[in-house]
Amino acid sequence: MTAKLTIDIWSDVMCPWCVIGYKNLEKALGELHGEIDAEVRWMPFELNPNISMQGEEQGAHIAKKYGRSPEQMSQVREQIRTLAEQAGFPLDWQGEGDPPSQMMWNTRAAHVLLRWALETQGAEAQTRLKLALFKAHFQQRRNVSDPDVLAEVAEQEGFDREAALAALADDRLAGVVAWEEDRGHEMNITGVPAMIVNDRLMIPGAQPPETYVNALRHAVTKGL
Repeated sequence: MTAKLTIDIWSDVMCPWCVIGYKNLEKALGELHGEIDAEVRWMPFELNPNISMQGEEQGAHIAKKYGRSPEQMSQVREQIRTLAEQAGFPLDWQGEGDPPSQMMWNTRAAHVLLRWALETQGAEAQTRLKLALFKAHFQQRRNVSDPDVLAEVAEQEGFDREAALAALADDRLAGVVAWEEDRGHEMNITGVPAMIVNDRLMIPGAQPPETYVNALRHAVTKGL
């Protein structure tokens, strides 16, 4: 019999480790096909909740926030780029011409849109939208704090554009996002990705596929 699990992923659109972790989880679930069936839902975590709507250039932002030298940032960036390629989600610019500057944006609106997708069309549609937002940010370098950009990305993924714009202005959805963020903090989630299996087992950070395979099997064996 196939075991059913729910995996809630606290994550931010700005977080490269989050897309690396998810793509490795996806590989793990492929290996576990027929053994474990998991519903994946995305929960909000804002890495930079106080960033202005104008955004900040990525290098300057990271240097200011973490105090890293240009050499340190280059090393970390190369590590992330390599791991992302291995996971199956290259972070390189995929547009035409010279790439725009890499920016960090305020992601509250993106989280509201993702919550709306979950409520109206379910977990699979929400994941489809989440991956599209990852692509918009990392590969297309679009402003994912802009409601028009968010609505366009949603429309490209089969959502109704006007309904998406209405969702972005919905105070109830914004309140749900704030509540989910608080719930994550209460569970001591201080970094992302953080995957919570069946509300009981936390798998922190971006792990290799085999780690997810072992953790999910453990959850089933222990009846978590």
